[in-house]
Amino acid sequence: MSTRVQSSGAGAVRTLLMFIVVAGLIIGTGFVQSWNTALVILGLGLISSIMALGLNLQWGFAGLFNVGVMGFAALGGLAAVLVAMPPTPGAFAAGGPRVALALLLGAATVGAGLFVWRKLPSGALRALLVFVVVLVGLVLFRRVLDPGVAAIEAVNPASTGYLGGFGLPVLIAWPVGGLLAAGAAWLIGKTALGLRSDYLAIATLGIAEIIIAVLKNEDWLTRGVKNVVGIPRPVPYEIELQRDPAFVERAASYGLDPVMASTLSVKLLYAGLFAVVLLVLLVLSQRALNSPWGRMMRAIRDNETAAAAMGKDVTARHLQVFVLGSAIIGVAGAMLTTLDGQLTPGSYQPLRFTFLIWIMVIVGGSGNNFGSVLGGLLVWWLWVQVEPMGLWLMQVVTSGMADGSALKAHLLASAAYMRLMTMGVMLLIVLRFSPRGLLPER
Repeated sequence: MSTRVQSSGAGAVRTLLMFIVVAGLIIGTGFVQSWNTALVILGLGLISSIMALGLNLQWGFAGLFNVGVMGFAALGGLAAVLVAMPPTPGAFAAGGPRVALALLLGAATVGAGLFVWRKLPSGALRALLVFVVVLVGLVLFRRVLDPGVAAIEAVNPASTGYLGGFGLPVLIAWPVGGLLAAGAAWLIGKTALGLRSDYLAIATLGIAEIIIAVLKNEDWLTRGVKNVVGIPRPVPYEIELQRDPAFVERAASYGLDPVMASTLSVKLLYAGLFAVVLLVLLVLSQRALNSPWGRMMRAIRDNETAAAAMGKDVTARHLQVFVLGSAIIGVAGAMLTTLDGQLTPGSYQPLRFTFLIWIMVIVGGSGNNFGSVLGGLLVWWLWVQVEPMGLWLMQVVTSGMADGSALKAHLLASAAYMRLMTMGVMLLIVLRFSPRGLLPER
C-alpha cells in the first residue's frame, strides 16, 4: 500500500514538473519573441490537446487504431458553417427542396439495398438484385440532385453559391460538431469494428479522405475550395474593442496601444474558452478512466479473449469508446474552424496532421489523459518553433559560405523540413528512453 502511495505521489510530482516546463516554454516565447505568438501557440495547443484527448480515449483506453482524425475534425468544421453562417438569400428556394429530396432518395436506396441483402439467401440472385436497386437509386439520386445543386451554386457564386447555415451562435456548433463526428464514427464502427485492427485503420483513413473530398467538391454545401469565410466569432472583434473608449483607456493604463491590446485580449478570450472546454473534457475523461467502465475498457484492451470469456461484449464496448473519442475530435475541429474564422477544406491533410496528433499521444503518454494534454501543448510548441530555429541554425552553419553557393542555398531551403525531421527524432528519443511516454499510464 505504501509503495502504491509513493508511486502515485511521484507521478503527481512528475506531472506537475512537466506542465511547469511546458508553461515555461510558452511564457518564454512571450518574452523572447512576442506575446501574440505565445497566445497563438497556446490557443492551437489547447485545441490539439483536445484532439489528442479524443484519440487517447480510443487508443489509450481501448487500443483502437484511428487514422482518420482529420476527417472527424473536418466534420466539426462543417458544423461551424452549418450552424453559425447565415442562410444564403434565395438559395434554398432555388434548389433546397430538390437537394433534400435527393438526400432522402439516397438514404432510401441504402436502406433498400440492405433490406434486400438481409432478406434474400446468399447467392447470385441476391447480388444481382442489390446491384439493380443501387443502380436505379443512384440514377434517380443524380437526376434529382444535379439540377438542385446547379440552381444553388448559381445564386451569387462570387461570394456565396451555397446554402449557408442557420445563423445560430457559433458556440452551438461545437457540440454539433461532436454529434456529426460521432455519427460518422458509428457508421464506421458498425462496419469495421469486430474485424482485425488493420481494417479499422483502413476504414478510418478512407472515410477521412471521402469526407474531405466531399467538402472540397460539393460547393452547394461548403463552397468547396473557394472556402467559407467570415464565420461569426464567440468573442468580440478587435475593431470593436478599439472603438470602445473604456477599453482604450484601460489599455493605456497598462502602457499598451489599442491595436496590440485588442489583439492580445481576443486571443486571451479564445484561450480561456478553449481551456474551459479542455478542463471539462479532461475531468470527464478522468472519471471515465477511473470508473468500472474505464477498468473494463483497459481489460478489453489488454486481453480481448479473456474479457470476452468473462461475458463482455467487446465489439459493443469498442463502438462506444470509438464514438466518444471521435465526438471529442469533432468538437475540437469545430473549435479550430471557429478560431480561424473560415472553413478551408484544402488545408485538411489527413495523413500529415493525423500523424501529428498521434505523436502528441505517444510522446505525452498513451493511456494517460494528462499525458495527452501535455503532448498536445509540447508538440504544438515544437511544431511552431522548430522551423524558425532550423532557419537560424542553417544561417549559422552557412554563414561562412560564399553567396550563390549551391550547398548554402540547399541548406537554407531545407529549414522548411525541420519540422517533420524534429517530430521523427523526438518520437525516436522518447520511445528509446521513455517507451510509455513522458507521463506513463499508471
